[in-house]
Amino acid sequence: MKNNKLKIAIIGSGSTYTPELIEGMIKRKDSLPIGELALMDIDERKQEIVGKLCERMIRAEQIPCRVVMTQSLDEALRDADFVLGQIRVGKLPARVLDEKIPLKYGLIGQETCGIGGFFKAMRTIPVMLQIAERMKALCPEAWLINFSNPAGIITEALLNHTEVKMLGLCNVPFNMFKSIREKLQLKDPKFTYVGLNHLSWITAIEQDGTDYLKTALHMGLNSEAMKNIPSSGFGKELVQMVGAIPSSYLEYYYFKNKKLKVLMESELSRGEKCMQIEEELLQIYADSRLHSKPEQLSSRGGANYSEVAISLVDAIYNDKQEVHVVNVLNRGALDFMEDCDAVEVCAIVGKDGAKPIPIRDFTNRHIIDYMRMVKAYERETVAAAVSGSEDAAMRALLMNPLVGDYDAAIASFHELKEAHKAYLPQFFHGVTPS
Repeated sequence: MKNNKLKIAIIGSGSTYTPELIEGMIKRKDSLPIGELALMDIDERKQEIVGKLCERMIRAEQIPCRVVMTQSLDEALRDADFVLGQIRVGKLPARVLDEKIPLKYGLIGQETCGIGGFFKAMRTIPVMLQIAERMKALCPEAWLINFSNPAGIITEALLNHTEVKMLGLCNVPFNMFKSIREKLQLKDPKFTYVGLNHLSWITAIEQDGTDYLKTALHMGLNSEAMKNIPSSGFGKELVQMVGAIPSSYLEYYYFKNKKLKVLMESELSRGEKCMQIEEELLQIYADSRLHSKPEQLSSRGGANYSEVAISLVDAIYNDKQEVHVVNVLNRGALDFMEDCDAVEVCAIVGKDGAKPIPIRDFTNRHIIDYMRMVKAYERETVAAAVSGSEDAAMRALLMNPLVGDYDAAIASFHELKEAHKAYLPQFFHGVTPS
């Protein structure tokens, strides 16, 4: 790190979430001495609007930080200390295809779950592998903090197929903890959190020697749902049967038919709504008098991203040895999963990265078996993304609890594959991702 000043690169900086990250950097300006902020995006319009707002936010706080806006990945990565990845390959129109095409075949269309999430992984993994490769050449000691979805599957791919130092990140655990803490009126409980990205449960809530999980289950307590999920919540009987508090994404698995009905009857998909929200936000951001993150950003699903992402950077840079929930290789933390499985668990984070906190004598068979089943899907998904094997793709989809049916899977697979052709070089050799 030159002159003790950090260079942070944000890849996908045209995202309307980026002001959240800048807000987090401003909040920690005394502990994170940022000398250069590289904002990289391939969408020139969004890059300009969002980038200028970020620049105004930094100037308003009088932070002596150079802001570089670029469409060059190499320029952004060169000599970076931290790389924040928040890319959406194919942008929101690709998400809409992921959501709407599966519905034709009676399958749930969702951004990260089911066959929609599978195709998001197919588009994103090749680009993330390319970013990791360029990091090896241009900033080999940098940490990649990735919250591009599906975050867990991308972690699985990068940590098993590259040498990059990286952690996968999601704001779901933070929001779950915050909501449960407030509902139980606890000051500083210690949570046990077990799962995969978007397939997770709180299995203990301890404070002052007391585990409040039974109290929470007796109350039928739910964590707050994400803004991007049309949530109906979990009944008391269900949480007591599971023996843990599920994340709101488990609604897609536990209430598959109900969720499918809601999606099929919706006038607009979530992606189409996000396109409207994004355009409204860009119009707000374009106002040169705006020097702070607008409240309207909370209508998207990224609440508390700044707290989660930048506090993680802070923990690594300042060797804080803090507990964070991250996506990381298991390495024995859960004895019922393989060492090379990416899991989403509590870990101690410092200058050497994240060390997962082992969970011993874990006996919840429902969670164990569900994680193993979905992890089998994730492993085959990574194999398909890396190799372009359609056989691996179909094996993955047949193991996914939201797909399963061969006829529906193969028909939806071929239509989505053709629709996303421009972003699937592994299936269409010679195609360069846009």
